Amino acid sequence: MSVFLELGQRPDEPGPPIHGPATYPADVTERLSRDATGIVGRYPDARSALLPLLHLVQAEDGYLTPAGIAFCAEHLSLTPAEVTAVATFYSMYRRTPTGDYLVGVCTNTLCAVMGGDAILDTLQERLGILAGQSTPDGRITLEHVECNAACDYAPVVMVNWEFFDNQTPSSARDLVDALQAGQAPTPSRSESLCTFRETARTLAGVDDSIGTDTAGPGPATLAGLRIARERGMSAPDADAPASDSTSDAPGHDQAEATESVKDQPAPAPSAEVPARGQTADTDPTATDAS
Repeated sequence: MSVFLELGQRPDEPGPPIHGPATYPADVTERLSRDATGIVGRYPDARSALLPLLHLVQAEDGYLTPAGIAFCAEHLSLTPAEVTAVATFYSMYRRTPTGDYLVGVCTNTLCAVMGGDAILDTLQERLGILAGQSTPDGRITLEHVECNAACDYAPVVMVNWEFFDNQTPSSARDLVDALQAGQAPTPSRSESLCTFRETARTLAGVDDSIGTDTAGPGPATLAGLRIARERGMSAPDADAPASDSTSDAPGHDQAEATESVKDQPAPAPSAEVPARGQTADTDPTATDAS
């Protein structure tokens, strides 16, 4: 059976240019400037504060606007083009108005295989919106996201970048139902769930609304370590002196063999290397490796 996985941005999620208000009212500029001064002061080079400043203005508008871009440029002595180049590179910076809860469904390889696409389809139907859109009340914005680096608990749904592990279409539906009802479920790895703007202020370093990680690494994360300990495996001692002789070292012959063929082309399909889609069950010339 063939499985087709489409990766990357979906056709219904165009990346719009940064738009919105061009300037902030004077009182907003003054308030943001106080926060910005504290942020910039933490860095020996002012431009190093660009990422947290982008989170700061995103917390103000719920997404990046020309006003936010201009604010960052002015405080860091950068051009708006330089700020925009950074802002449009990172997916955590939003270019469309974002709801109180940004619900991201991972549809990258492992999560997709484990049911991520089915979860996204279920949430689109439940919320009556497509990925990249917000509910009419502005409470939830749905998006499909690339790998969340949480493959050990696939499929994963994130809400404002908090993990909800081992999801199913049913549990994900319950999750968004609770959010729409004004109930913030507890994430899998922290003690509380904040709104999108509160999360952005925390990432900017001017608030501490996000709860701390209360779960720690779980069994799935530690599976490799457990197996290594059961088999008496360990990493080489980093402080051990290097051996003067490598000719008798374990793996030396393999290293030499690898070096000798590294520039050669990959082998063509054969009895030992079947063509794509061909297995020992279907190839009459394939040999039994056992």
